[in-house]
Amino acid sequence: MQKDYNLKDFGITNVKNVYHNLTRTELAEKSAKNKEGFFTNSGAFNVLTGENTGRSPKDRFIVDQASIHDKVDWNDINMPTSKEVFNRIYIRATSYLYGKDVFIFDGFAGHDLRYALSLRVITDLASTALLSENVFVSGRGRDPSIWDNPDLTIIAVPSCKAVPEIDGVHSNVAIIFNLEKKIAIVMGSRYGGEVKKVVFSVMNFLLPEKNVFPMHCSANTGKDNKTALFFGLSGTGKTTLSTDPERILIGDDEHGWSDHGIFNIEGGCYAKVIGITPDNAPEIYNAIKFGVIMENVDVNENREPDFSSKKYTENTRAAIPLAYIPNAKLDAVGSPPSTIFFLSADAFGVLPPISRLTKEQAMYYFISGYTAKVAGTETGVVEPIPTFSACFGAPFMMRHPVEYAKMLGEKIEKYNTDVYLINTGWSGGPFGIGSRIKLRYTRQMIRAALNGRLKNVHFIKEPYLNLSIPEGIPGSDVPKDILFPDKVWNGKSTYEEVAKKLSKELGKNFEKFADRVPEEIYNVGPK
Repeated sequence: MQKDYNLKDFGITNVKNVYHNLTRTELAEKSAKNKEGFFTNSGAFNVLTGENTGRSPKDRFIVDQASIHDKVDWNDINMPTSKEVFNRIYIRATSYLYGKDVFIFDGFAGHDLRYALSLRVITDLASTALLSENVFVSGRGRDPSIWDNPDLTIIAVPSCKAVPEIDGVHSNVAIIFNLEKKIAIVMGSRYGGEVKKVVFSVMNFLLPEKNVFPMHCSANTGKDNKTALFFGLSGTGKTTLSTDPERILIGDDEHGWSDHGIFNIEGGCYAKVIGITPDNAPEIYNAIKFGVIMENVDVNENREPDFSSKKYTENTRAAIPLAYIPNAKLDAVGSPPSTIFFLSADAFGVLPPISRLTKEQAMYYFISGYTAKVAGTETGVVEPIPTFSACFGAPFMMRHPVEYAKMLGEKIEKYNTDVYLINTGWSGGPFGIGSRIKLRYTRQMIRAALNGRLKNVHFIKEPYLNLSIPEGIPGSDVPKDILFPDKVWNGKSTYEEVAKKLSKELGKNFEKFADRVPEEIYNVGPK
C-alpha cells in the first residue's frame, strides 16, 4: 500500500497514484507520457500554457485575518478575501484531485537553512512538479519529517477552473493565500510563474520578521568574494548583466539579505528566453537541455526552438536548474553586498548611464522602482510611458514598500554598500530618436564600480533629477560625453523639457508614499 504523505490531512483522498520527489528525469518522462507537452531537439520539455501566458495579478487574494491584517499592505495587488471564499476554492481544488495521479515535491525556499521555508507542492501535473524541482531547492536526502508540517503547502491544480459566480473570485483563475493555515492554492493557470511567485510572496511576508531583507534582484560575486546585487524590472537587463562571464552567478531573481550575508531563495532560474542567442546569452542558451522545462516556445517541424518567435507570447520562459548554469555558485550564498545597481531602461533618454546614489536616494529610487515602456509595445503607446513598481517587485510585496525600504537603508548603512542607478535604456533622445546605450559601455561602467575605480572620481550634480554623475570612467573606452545626457541631445531646450517631464512624473508617483516616508527621503527626489 502506497504512503499517503499526509494527503488526508488536506482532505485529498481517493487519488490514483502518489509520486513523491521523483527525479528530474522521471518527471520529464512522466510529463511526456501524460502528454503535458513535448520534448524539443535539445531535450528540453516544452509546455503550452494556453490563454494564461503570464501572471494573473487581478486573481490573487490573501485571506484577511486578525493575525496579519495590520501587517499586509492592502491594495489592488494584495486584495483581501474571506475564509469562506478560501474554503470554497479549497474544496474545489482538493476534490479535483480525486481519482487522479498526484505528484508531490518537497523542498525549500532559501539556500541558507537558518531562514529557509520548508515547502511542499501538491499537483496533478508532472510538469508542474518538474518546474518546482528546477526552481526551488530540492529536499531530497533531507530528514523527511521536515515535511510532516511544512511552512507552506501549495496545492496547484492548473486545469481546474474556478467558477466566479459560485466561488466569489474574479475569473476561472484563482491564486489564494491563507497564511494562518500555511496553504496557498493555484487554480486555473498553467503558467509556472504563479507557483514560483506564490513562494516569493510568502517569503517577502515572513523574512522581515527574521530581520532578513527580501529582494527581487539578481546577484553575483567576483573572485574577491565581493557580492553585487542587480535590481530591475523586466526588460532592464537584470539577467543579462548578472550572468557575467567574469563573475560567478548566485541567482537571477530572488534573494534574502541577513546578518550572515545574502542567499538565493531559489534553486534555479526562470529565465525569459525571447530573443536569446548563443552570442547574447550563452549561459542561458547552452543550459537549455534535458531536464529543463520551457513554456510557450515556438518550434519548427524539426522541434528546434525558435527563440525569436512571439507566436504564443513574448513572455517565453525556461525553468533551468542552477547546476546547469556553468558559472553558478551552487551553494548560492554570498557576502553582504559591496555594491548595488538599480537598473532602469529609461525610454525618455534623460537618466544618466550611471549615477551614484546616497543612502536616502537609494531608498527613494527603491520605493519608486522606475523604468519606462517604449512606444509601440502596446496599442496606443506613441511616446515613452513611465512605469513604477515599488521595490522593483510590487506584485510580490505583501508589506508596505516603506517597510522594505527602511530595511534597505539599514543594510546600506551597516555594510557601507555603494549604490548606483544605471540607465540601460536610451541616450541622445527618447526612444525613436536616441539610441540604446551600448551593452559594452554598461558592462564597463558596472565593472569600474565593482573594481573600486569610481571611488576617487569627481562626481557632478545633475540639476533635474538631483543625481551625481562621474566625470569619467577610468580604465574604459566609455566616451565622457554620454555620461551627461544633455551633452548628447541635439537641443538643450528639448532635453530640459523632457527632463522636467520625467522629474514631475517621479515626484507625482512618490506622493502616494509621502505620509509614510521620512522627510529626508522625500527631499532627495527630483527638484
